Amino acid sequence: MAQATQEFGEWPLKRLMTEVVGSGPKSADDMSREQAREAFQRILAGEPDETTLGAFWLANRWKRNNPEELAAYTDVMREESVVTAEPDADPVDCGANYDGKDTSAILGVGAGVVAAAAGTPVVVHSGDYVPSQNATAYKHVLEELGVRTELEPTESADMVDETGFGFYYQPAFNPGIDDLFDRRDEMGVRTFVNTIETVANPANADVHLGSFYHLAFAKKLTDLIKESDRLDYTRAIFFQGMEGYDDIRPGYTKVAEWDQVGDDGDESFEDYEIETAEYGMDMERDDLAVDDMAADSASITEAVLGGEREDHFADAIALNGAFRMYARQDVDSLAEGLEQAREVIADGSAQAVLEELRAF
Repeated sequence: MAQATQEFGEWPLKRLMTEVVGSGPKSADDMSREQAREAFQRILAGEPDETTLGAFWLANRWKRNNPEELAAYTDVMREESVVTAEPDADPVDCGANYDGKDTSAILGVGAGVVAAAAGTPVVVHSGDYVPSQNATAYKHVLEELGVRTELEPTESADMVDETGFGFYYQPAFNPGIDDLFDRRDEMGVRTFVNTIETVANPANADVHLGSFYHLAFAKKLTDLIKESDRLDYTRAIFFQGMEGYDDIRPGYTKVAEWDQVGDDGDESFEDYEIETAEYGMDMERDDLAVDDMAADSASITEAVLGGEREDHFADAIALNGAFRMYARQDVDSLAEGLEQAREVIADGSAQAVLEELRAF
């Protein structure tokens, strides 16, 4: 984490507001990489006045950050805040929106456990009621399931290697971002911090599975990865999840898939759709709604993993588990992954992973 006594360049946030980003959504200029780096170094060091910081965050929201700016913020975060702990396994990094969900069940815990049982290691990470929604996230569902969540990064890496599923806790692995909690909470709206924290990659994974609210943002996120000097993803899949989370929507889900091909900078990018009806799943968003987000998500997850439910929730968890297998290229298609997902639920393997997590 940056220190308040460190030396900076010539671009305090107030000057950036006055000369670059603060003139409004239509006339503001983009920052150079160096300017964006210095801005976030100052923020992590606690240097800006609270009013100036809020204005800077809002100006960035108005003008919309380009990939170079987001990559600069991400690189500073990775350099000065993120504490990585790399498991021996090479997991899929699942970076759901940290501010959580407040309507539909969180399926990613069950999906991750199913994928782990099928041989695809999975890492998830979240904070604790993060702004701006301050809603339910991975941590709260895991706690309801009796899984320890307030882990140091090395413990999280051990969890991956021992069970196939690992949880990284933001205050432990990304303390600089956690220190911004109160200021973000006072903003009342999402900032660019909500974007970059999802690609913190505490396990140094090669594959990222992330979510977005709008398709255009998926291309910006893949460009962020390409522009970053500190992210080593070679494959990333972003999709339009329920409530912006990493759960496939019932019905129609838009997906963007990016791959780095070789070491010479070649890449591939495609977008496509997932129709749940094609997999025999006739369900709508309301079918996955719950009342008590954490408790209901946990009880549903436990019942599905134990083979006690064969309903829309069971279908959704199996399909999302298959998507994690596909993201890591452990299966050639979602259909193949779905078959494996249902097998590990039926034979008790998924339930066994959950018990291992509880015993960790």
